[in-house]
Amino acid sequence: MPSDVPLFAERLAPSGWVWVSALLVAASSGLVVLTTLGDAVAIVVAITAAASAGWALARTSAVIELSSSELRAGRARIPVTALGSVRELNEVQMRALRGPRADARAYLCQRGWICAGVAITIEDPGDIVPYWLLSSRRPAQLAAALRTAIAAEQPPPAQAHSRQTS
Repeated sequence: MPSDVPLFAERLAPSGWVWVSALLVAASSGLVVLTTLGDAVAIVVAITAAASAGWALARTSAVIELSSSELRAGRARIPVTALGSVRELNEVQMRALRGPRADARAYLCQRGWICAGVAITIEDPGDIVPYWLLSSRRPAQLAAALRTAIAAEQPPPAQAHSRQTS
């Protein structure tokens, strides 16, 4: 399988409530200038604020993409051969790994509006990062794709040779 064929891809786009909140803040910025600068300026300010917020939210939406040879999460990339065990995480486990059980050396590609995720241990002895913590709306699918890619990269087990006994 070619390495550029994605086995899994997900954009960590904001949830609907985040978009609504951004639009409410944008509308509020228009209200702030309404009484002093008038209706036309208030509308321009609100539209500009909404467009800026929308652009910022879209621009900061990280992508998680797994190919047969590489995992990309946000701006970071790592070869599949450096990945170890994979754990699906529910909301409570994810919160713990972002907070009290966090390792400051871990790589985090997470968004607060996505509750579940996946933790992947890093097996490269030259890498100081102990694990990657990734948010995902589809953690079961991501974990399955990671396990498949990791298993495909491992060398086949040595064949046991039968011994003749007398």
